[in-house]
Amino acid sequence: MTLPQVCVCYLTRLSPEGKRQVLLGRKKKGLGVGNIVGLGGKLEIGESAVDAAVREIEEESGLVVAASALTELGFLTYLFPHREQWSQESTVFVCDEWSGTPRESNELNPLWFDVASLPVDEMWDDARHWLPGVLAGVPVRATFTFGADLESVVSRA
Repeated sequence: MTLPQVCVCYLTRLSPEGKRQVLLGRKKKGLGVGNIVGLGGKLEIGESAVDAAVREIEEESGLVVAASALTELGFLTYLFPHREQWSQESTVFVCDEWSGTPRESNELNPLWFDVASLPVDEMWDDARHWLPGVLAGVPVRATFTFGADLESVVSRA
């Protein structure tokens, strides 16, 4: 079975105080509504993960990113045995170059968070296992299986 392909991108910057920050947003609709997430979404037919990330970043935040500015740092498989239509594969990107000012969209309201204090308790349960590493430049390739509550990671490989 081929799983749906998605992408996620974590835009980073230094705050005026010199702290490393990442742009995240609270999901306003669709899968994961209410969670704090990175920018991204589904690949359209014939679209590469890079092209989808560029498009999704602009749609969700108004920011413009060049494909060449994206650094691919991961590939994640999400399995939901209790709701198989949620299962998917995600390409993970990090980026520190863009133009524009983040603005709210119908998908999410982008906000800057200090990397040192990520809001993992408000994110998908898997994020605590890999996001700090990715933001430190450590590539990730993993599979996360979610339990019957559709929220908790019950295994990772």
